[in-house]
Amino acid sequence: MGSKLLKVLLVEDNPGDARYIQHIATETTGVPIQFVQVDRLASALTTLDETEIDVVLLDLGLPDSFGLGTLRSIRAHNSRVPIVVLTGLDDSELAIKAVSEGAQDYLVKGQLDNQLVVRSIRYALERQKLLMNLQDALAEVKKLKALLPICSHCKKIRDDDGYWQAVEEYIGENAGVQFSHTLCPACMQKLYPADLLERLREKSKREDS
Repeated sequence: MGSKLLKVLLVEDNPGDARYIQHIATETTGVPIQFVQVDRLASALTTLDETEIDVVLLDLGLPDSFGLGTLRSIRAHNSRVPIVVLTGLDDSELAIKAVSEGAQDYLVKGQLDNQLVVRSIRYALERQKLLMNLQDALAEVKKLKALLPICSHCKKIRDDDGYWQAVEEYIGENAGVQFSHTLCPACMQKLYPADLLERLREKSKREDS
C-alpha cells in the first residue's frame, strides 16, 4: 500500500475501546491511518455516503443495532467497502458467522496490539480487492454471454476473435461439453417417414434372399 493514507471508519460506542484502537493502530510506522469514529449505525451509514472510506472497523453491538443485523445493514448500504468486525472475548462464534456473511476479518478486543490491527486492515483491503475484481470479471462474462452473436440462418456463433463456429463446436471449446449426435423423434419422422422405413426394410430383405 506504500504511504497512501488510509481512511478507516471506526464504528464503536465504547469511548475507551475507540481511543485504544486508534492509539495502537497509529503507533505503526509506515502505514498512515486517519480514523473517522462514530458510535451509531445511522451515523456510520451517513459517513459512508459523505466520505470515501477504505475500511470499516465495526462493533456489532451498537445502541441502534445489534448482532449480524449491523453487518448486514452496512453491506446492504455499501457492498464494496471491506469490513473488519470488532468482538469481545465471548463473541468469537458470532464473529465467525459475520465472516461467513461477508466480513473480511474479525478482531477480539481483549487481544489487540498495533501490528494485529494494521495487519487485519491490510488483509481486509487485499481480500476485498480480489473479491471485487472477481465479481466484476464474472459480471463482464455474463454481459458478454448475453450478447453472444448467433447467425439467424445457419445458427453458427461468432467467437471473440470474429470467427464463426458451429454451436456444438463453440460450446465444446468454451464449456468442456462433448456432443453425441442423434435425431429427436420429430426429426426422425420428418426425415424418415414410416413408409420410407418400411420400404427400406423390404429392400434389405430382398437383397438378403
